[in-house]
Amino acid sequence: MLEKVNKLRGRPRVFDMDEALDKALEIFWKRGYEGASIAELTEKLGINKPSLYAAFGNKEELFKKTLSRYVAGPVVFIQEAINQPSAYEVAQSFLTKAVEFFTDTKHPKGCLIVQAALSVSADSLLVQDLLTKYRYSYEKQLAKRFEKAKEEGDLPIDANAETLAKFLSTLHQGMSVQVTSGASKEELMQIVEFALKGWPK
Repeated sequence: MLEKVNKLRGRPRVFDMDEALDKALEIFWKRGYEGASIAELTEKLGINKPSLYAAFGNKEELFKKTLSRYVAGPVVFIQEAINQPSAYEVAQSFLTKAVEFFTDTKHPKGCLIVQAALSVSADSLLVQDLLTKYRYSYEKQLAKRFEKAKEEGDLPIDANAETLAKFLSTLHQGMSVQVTSGASKEELMQIVEFALKGWPK
């Protein structure tokens, strides 16, 4: 019996892990965490339920892996925006790149992190907490960047770095919801232009 188990454990996977994660990412992005069923995931990945659990643990662990892939890949523009030379350019890059990303037809509309957290049951509170931590993470990075801008004289000394970060974060999340409700790229860019007109100098 032990020999049989070892053979099963040693059997190579019949699917590509990276490709499977990309497919799972698309489903979670479209459906949200709650809306993505195990049946749809196994069908899209081309594997059965035991194989999915053997490879990823469970639905929650699969989501965590796809989320890590999402942050390291599609939304890398956030880190690029934070590294811009001035606070204004940080805000401009963060918002305009977000609009371009949200409306890109090569993938589902909006932001996975925002969409997946809109509606979760009591059984999925750990997932909601995880998504909240991701959102707060980039918000804190923005606040830290704006504090640096104040020290360098790039922002007024009385500017509130945390409020500015929250402002951009709120716009980012709101535009993600708007685009899934039919807002166009042009409409979102008008919001960005309006927001940047009031940026502190």
